[in-house]
Amino acid sequence: CFWEDEESLFEQLIFTKWEKIGVGDADGIAFYPINPFEYKMIKGLDFYEFVQLYAKKFPNVHFKKEQVKKVYSEKDFASVETDVAVYEATYVFNSIIFDKAKTNTENSLLQHFKGIEIETEVDCFDAEKATFMDFNIAQQFGHSFVYVLPSSATKALVEFTVFSKNVLTEDEYDEGLKNYLANNLKNFNYKIVHEEMGVIPMTDYVFPTHENNIINIGTAAGWVKASSGFAFSNIQKRTKQIVALLASNKKPVLQRSFNDKKFHLYDSVLLEVLAKNKLPAAEIFTKIFKKNPTERILCFLNNETNFWEDLKIMQSVPTKIFLPIAFKKMIQLIISKS
Repeated sequence: CFWEDEESLFEQLIFTKWEKIGVGDADGIAFYPINPFEYKMIKGLDFYEFVQLYAKKFPNVHFKKEQVKKVYSEKDFASVETDVAVYEATYVFNSIIFDKAKTNTENSLLQHFKGIEIETEVDCFDAEKATFMDFNIAQQFGHSFVYVLPSSATKALVEFTVFSKNVLTEDEYDEGLKNYLANNLKNFNYKIVHEEMGVIPMTDYVFPTHENNIINIGTAAGWVKASSGFAFSNIQKRTKQIVALLASNKKPVLQRSFNDKKFHLYDSVLLEVLAKNKLPAAEIFTKIFKKNPTERILCFLNNETNFWEDLKIMQSVPTKIFLPIAFKKMIQLIISKS
């Protein structure tokens, strides 16, 4: 899922979309219009099939399924060593994190989840509204919320999500989903038509953009927003930049801009607040949505706001908690540069 204010490159794949999103707590769910944006869903399988069918039209594109042992770069070329062969190229675009322990900083968390697509016997959902974050659930596992993405009045994806250091057992995810549905569907019968599980790293580790001619992409390049886990839009934007560099016969290395560093600092501050339980995620996100127009919030989550807009977002949350951490981070940054 992602949001945008224009037609997507993958518009033909859009499964469903919404013009209102909801954020909930113990007081209920408040829905907000997101004009000029639309919140869109693409099914993973549809996306993979579309891209692969397109790529297969080109005779110089080949797909291989082999175990990658390592990638390395020497002089003006890079290599991929698999369990079958060694491949050499001018550039290797790498999305594998080979040393996950290195990325596990003091304030690292995991965003882990289980989702079920359900179908009900009677109308239960408003297909024009997506529940973005509903924190009105038990918080014993960590910062927890549910999102509900309906595709019709009788069908929706319901996702139980937790920000914490460790993943849960499948039974614990199932219990969270069962309790949420019991409390919100008023015991209407439903059947599960699809299940999914996943884990997204939330870390303030600074991922290297490249190593000589190995160009990191995706999660391995830090393209996942550390404080929220959103990645799809940013990956499309970064990929477009890489293609432009290649087309201009330039080395496809994306340097970390001032904007990248600014939002990395913001994400790092929020991660520390969450990781050290200085404030519940429910209080942070509900305050931000209540005190800001949704257009500003979604631009902020896409790393596209200016400093004035950033200040407005920051004023929405308790400064006595966030400011000391921000100052500490900036001092650490200055010391590390000296």
